[in-house]
Amino acid sequence: MSGVQTIRVGADEGEQRIDRWLKKRFPQLTQGAVEKMCRTGQLRVDGGRVKANTRIEPGQEVRVPPLPEGAAPAPAAKPRVKQSDAEMIQSCVLWRDEHVIALNKPPGLPSQGGSGQGDRHVDGLTEALMFGYKDRPKLVHRLDKDTSGVLLLARTDRIARALSEAFRHRLTRKIYWAAVAGVPHPRMGSIKYGLVKAPGRGRGGEGEKMIAVHPSDVATTEGAKRAHTDYAVLDALGGRVAWVAMVPVTGRTHQLRAHMAEIGHPIVGDGKYGGSGQENLGDGWGAQLGGEISRKLHLHARMIRFEHPITKKLITVTAPLPEHMARTWKTLGWSENDVPEDPFAETA
Repeated sequence: MSGVQTIRVGADEGEQRIDRWLKKRFPQLTQGAVEKMCRTGQLRVDGGRVKANTRIEPGQEVRVPPLPEGAAPAPAAKPRVKQSDAEMIQSCVLWRDEHVIALNKPPGLPSQGGSGQGDRHVDGLTEALMFGYKDRPKLVHRLDKDTSGVLLLARTDRIARALSEAFRHRLTRKIYWAAVAGVPHPRMGSIKYGLVKAPGRGRGGEGEKMIAVHPSDVATTEGAKRAHTDYAVLDALGGRVAWVAMVPVTGRTHQLRAHMAEIGHPIVGDGKYGGSGQENLGDGWGAQLGGEISRKLHLHARMIRFEHPITKKLITVTAPLPEHMARTWKTLGWSENDVPEDPFAETA
């Protein structure tokens, strides 16, 4: 018999049933043997019991009980993180202690691997964020590939579960900044369109597109989920472009991008939801403003506030703007220091 093994799910192994994943790695296992492991609690994912049809995700850790001799060994570990990538991801650390790490994720770097994402992503670089601890930190949530800003990682499964629960029960506060085409009216409000995936592929979330559904139609639209975004205009340049703060009350795929586009004010640089037009044609604004304004997506996870799972202290982490957004802010005469940290505080 082999000993107990702990195997980390690879970036290209997610979105599949655990029984199929296990039998690919250990071909001699029968379906009945896998189901028995699940039934008796010997097979676990991130410390929790699973069923044979439980779907696994990249980065999760699978506890495999002792197996009969002759079962295929786990694949060898992939090469270590390149020195240049290690230095890059370490330079992104905004705050850390022995339990939690907060990064300022750069735009263009996926949070996790997936369809079309390649091998370079935050989850694949966590070996460089161990800082002397024995385990690689784990992603607690994700940001779209082209969205920058605060991203939390947990050093242990216990902390990851605690933070994930806090996100699930909306006990954390996340504020995003964006530059949007035009100026939303009213200058503070809520968007409650539901969202449903458009037909097509997109296992990693980047390839797919979300379609907005009127709140009254969500219940009768197959696959639609309710979504809620609060927004506030912080500054504007005439009627051309606005600096908007947003709070995603729910956490749907592409929620902020789809919601702002639906109300006629797509996020600058968002070709997926805003189109590429550079003229103000009234309804259906393009997301490109031309001139000195970058064509990159202008969406940034500016701030996150959470209760520390161990100390119970309230932690606030703020991420400076990425280079392309900082240039836009300078061009438009906007200053990060001229607005409140939480413009929703009085109404929250």
